[in-house]
Amino acid sequence: MKLTDNDQAKDYGKTVYGYNYIDGQEVEASNNKRFNSTNPSYNKDLVGSFPLSTEEDVENACIAAKNAFKEWKNTPAPIRGGIIANIGDLLTKNKDVLAKIITREIGKTPKEAMGSVQEAIDTAHFFQSEGRRLYGQTVPSEMRNKELYTYRRPIGVTGVITAGNFPLAVPSWKIIPALLCGNTIVWKPSDDAAAVGYLFGKILEDAGVPKGVVNIIHGTGAEAGDALVKMVDKGYLQKFSFTGSTAVGRHIGEVCGRNLLVPSLELGGKNPLIVMEDADLDLAVHGAVWSSFGTAGQRCTSAGNIILHKDIAQTFKAKFLEAVKKIKIGNPLLGEVLYGPMLAERFLNTFMKHYEIGKADGATLLYGNGQITKENKPEGFVGDPESGLYAWPVIWDNVKIDMRIAQEEIFGPVITLLEVNNIEEAMEVANGTPYGLSSAIYTNNPDYMYKFKNEIGAGMSSINNSTTGAEAHLPFGGNGASGNNTRESGIWVIDSYTRWHAVNVDLSGKLQLAQMDTQYVEEKTLTDFSTLLASK
Repeated sequence: MKLTDNDQAKDYGKTVYGYNYIDGQEVEASNNKRFNSTNPSYNKDLVGSFPLSTEEDVENACIAAKNAFKEWKNTPAPIRGGIIANIGDLLTKNKDVLAKIITREIGKTPKEAMGSVQEAIDTAHFFQSEGRRLYGQTVPSEMRNKELYTYRRPIGVTGVITAGNFPLAVPSWKIIPALLCGNTIVWKPSDDAAAVGYLFGKILEDAGVPKGVVNIIHGTGAEAGDALVKMVDKGYLQKFSFTGSTAVGRHIGEVCGRNLLVPSLELGGKNPLIVMEDADLDLAVHGAVWSSFGTAGQRCTSAGNIILHKDIAQTFKAKFLEAVKKIKIGNPLLGEVLYGPMLAERFLNTFMKHYEIGKADGATLLYGNGQITKENKPEGFVGDPESGLYAWPVIWDNVKIDMRIAQEEIFGPVITLLEVNNIEEAMEVANGTPYGLSSAIYTNNPDYMYKFKNEIGAGMSSINNSTTGAEAHLPFGGNGASGNNTRESGIWVIDSYTRWHAVNVDLSGKLQLAQMDTQYVEEKTLTDFSTLLASK
């Protein structure tokens, strides 16, 4: 790793000059082209420079992973777990440095960045011991002198593409369990967070991951990412794991489907947050502000629709609007803010287009004023708004669930408000989008809680808490337009990175045919209880 002075923004840190990592070697792209990663909070801060990989580079990485697979899958699982433990130790040792890079590269607040690194640490600590618990089973046979076993086996070479909003936590959810289970990996980090990806690769190397087991190729989604998906058709990949947009996830699902691969797809969301008439409104407002605007609304689990019982709707709206007006926005390296910039210009551009969608739907713009500039900035803004990619928080009122603004994921600091008459209508509206990722309800009524848990179509739910947030030992994922029912994290993710292998061992010395040679219990003449009970 080579660090160079960043003359334009020395106060922010040095520039990371990174490489692809293929078969244990740092290499340039075959075309010798590069791209830059800049700080979305301060565009003069050049965070890093990285190879702009070609399909040739991606194929070379797949070949390296294929060649390394046989040795890695035969490495005892407890030994693989020991390497996972090393990863956790190195993440802990470098937590502050990694968090600082996350804040520089994608604009997370320092607190969020530290939490993101901690999520990766927790994941490593959880899975280090799973190397001693990749249990199979012994199964009783219906034949004599015959034993039946099941084993978990690694699947093979795994293609991984991750998004930039959680540049360390989400890759750890995929890479760590995949490694633990004995798979090899070709990973394309987000080009919005290439520096974080490069540094994570150095940690994997220092932890003792053998050469070829994890290969990292940098570049854009349209080029390097698309090339990695093509490797499925070329037969190099036996597993694919993707976090990103629903549109790209559908494409990956189609490619994997025709090759009979089961991908892991963690996609977008339009997550409902219900506030019932008995809720603690101050708590609900606090949770709604964070759910809607934390990370500038750039989480797949960010709240999309707030569903309000009519009896408290006006009171909630007044409290919510007052709280949103107090949100502090700006450069997270210059002061304490709730949220910083949009991750990249393309996300800001998409976010700005949503204003026209809301107006066309007939929704009421309760709050929000486009892109933040020097002449158009909220009170207390931190830093220079025109040196970054900042957006006002947006609230749309008088929204109906069939409006486009309520159906589509915006991926930015925007929320819609809908009113309902009762819990039945609340559940109907909450389940009224194509998505099914996260959800939340604020209530103290146990009947409402039960109905919510029982009827919500989301993969994850909170009661009296935010729609966002995940713990390393709980399953994470969704269904519908949010994913294909696969799960990340906890013991459940092991099913995604292993295949079951059934083995029977016949010790009888002769051919025994199940179902045909089985010695079933002979049917006997049944006792007629009526004769036993007849009176004499």
